[in-house]
Amino acid sequence: MKSYSESYKKAGVDVTAGYKAVELMKSHIARTMTSGVISGIGGFGGLFELDMTGIAKPVLVSGTDGVGTKLKIAFLMNKHNTVGIDCVAMCVNDIICCGAKPQFFLDYIAVGKNFPEKIADIVSGVSEGCVQSGCALVGGETAEMPGFYPIDEYDLAGFAVGIVDKDKILQPDTQKAGDVLIAIKSSGVHSNGFSLVRNVFTVNEQNLARHFSDLGTTLGDCLLTPTKIYVKAIMNLLDKVQVKSISHITGGGFYENIPRSLPKNLAAKIERNAVQVLPIFDLIARTGNIPERDMFNTFNMGVGMIVSVDKNDADKAIAAINETGESAYVLGELVESEDGVIIC
Repeated sequence: MKSYSESYKKAGVDVTAGYKAVELMKSHIARTMTSGVISGIGGFGGLFELDMTGIAKPVLVSGTDGVGTKLKIAFLMNKHNTVGIDCVAMCVNDIICCGAKPQFFLDYIAVGKNFPEKIADIVSGVSEGCVQSGCALVGGETAEMPGFYPIDEYDLAGFAVGIVDKDKILQPDTQKAGDVLIAIKSSGVHSNGFSLVRNVFTVNEQNLARHFSDLGTTLGDCLLTPTKIYVKAIMNLLDKVQVKSISHITGGGFYENIPRSLPKNLAAKIERNAVQVLPIFDLIARTGNIPERDMFNTFNMGVGMIVSVDKNDADKAIAAINETGESAYVLGELVESEDGVIIC
């Protein structure tokens, strides 16, 4: 007998919609299957067999995050197939900062009402993010919560697990004055600072549809540009260069994130003119009359990741990153100081 409850449906939860959503998302999930997956969708847990080849002392590295109020842009534009990429990116980009390779991912979607096609759209983005990062989507949860979320809204969060050999975990304490900081370009605002973005632009359907020549697209499409996933670039870099530390530039911008990967006696000295600021950040600053200090303390400003290497390895590091299709350049250097970040 198929599961069905008329009473539960009257309360706002349609379990049959959940079953339809699962059927619609199966083809997307299938794209992410890797050799380690040994379970199917629908069980109580996702099973994954780790390949320990070449790993003497395996250490699991985990990370969890969501998409934040960027989802409000997706709601207004009724476009739901990219925010899943953001969700995966925010998790895997964190765990690669330790030197770990992502292995699998799980998502959590909470909705006011389960529209199966919308859920499948969301999961298609999650699956695309998993494909880009080389990890498997081994499970997830869709929770229909009437009366808690508005009928047309949802929240999206995720959880990633990676693995690294203990002897290859990055060691920020090995950094020294004179080491070079290399920037890897971002794709846009990524998934941070959207409460400020929405305040600056008074976000609504009309404003999101507005075309800006300096952006080359509409405001909405620019803001919904998915967070860039750096897994392939970082894995290639780690294979070819001795990397000392990696910073994922998320909420808090330069001033909060860079010090997380530095010893207390060193600071990142960044040449302001070297920062290749994307047009969207100039537009945000100009429209909202936001001081530059606040911009660098909120947004990535066009820099998604910052890598620290010995100055003799800088050219090789940039080449390793660029050959994966990303764009890297010298951003600054480390100096003896306890100021954390110095932009000059």
